[in-house]
Amino acid sequence: MSDTRIRLLQEEDWDEVVALEERAYAASGLSEGEEALRSRHRASPSTCFVLAHAGGLGGYLLALPYPLFRCPDLSSAEHGAVREDDPGGNLHLHDLVIAERDRGRGLARRMQRHLEAVGRTARHRTLSLVAVQGSQAMWKLLGFRAQPEIGLPVSYGAEAVYMAKALEPDGTDPVPGSSAQDTAAKGAPRATGSAGLPVGSTRG
Repeated sequence: MSDTRIRLLQEEDWDEVVALEERAYAASGLSEGEEALRSRHRASPSTCFVLAHAGGLGGYLLALPYPLFRCPDLSSAEHGAVREDDPGGNLHLHDLVIAERDRGRGLARRMQRHLEAVGRTARHRTLSLVAVQGSQAMWKLLGFRAQPEIGLPVSYGAEAVYMAKALEPDGTDPVPGSSAQDTAAKGAPRATGSAGLPVGSTRG
């Protein structure tokens, strides 16, 4: 889709974003509502994007810096801004949704790669998400490592799994394999896509 571009989320996008979010998550009980969505954007507007083309929005992505092995709770909004000038931390892919008419065209993976590039430029060392609706195997193929020992807020449902991957340009992996147990009680981070990325595949 040569007419589709990724740009920062703007105020006039919210009606479409909220409608996409509700269609993706309401049936599974994972919808968090407009105020919570807006709070994620306010926390880190430079890491929240939409797919824009002539027919309207093709999807959106919300991400924000968050400590590794922790995440937003779907049942509550963010309070205050997240420091975006703190290098070396974790960037959390909270939500990725592709519009029904645009699925199957590789757009979700395109948005994910865009976020990874933004994360590396900002010197984040890791990218995390919470896989929902049975999408763990798909995210594993994209380089994410499951951390099933991390306890998640009940708002994500019983089958959600916390996952993370390294963003280090030299290929080193800063995601610990065992220290996750030390933070299991602190909570964790949702996304939806196409071309192998199913609707409602990550929330967090």
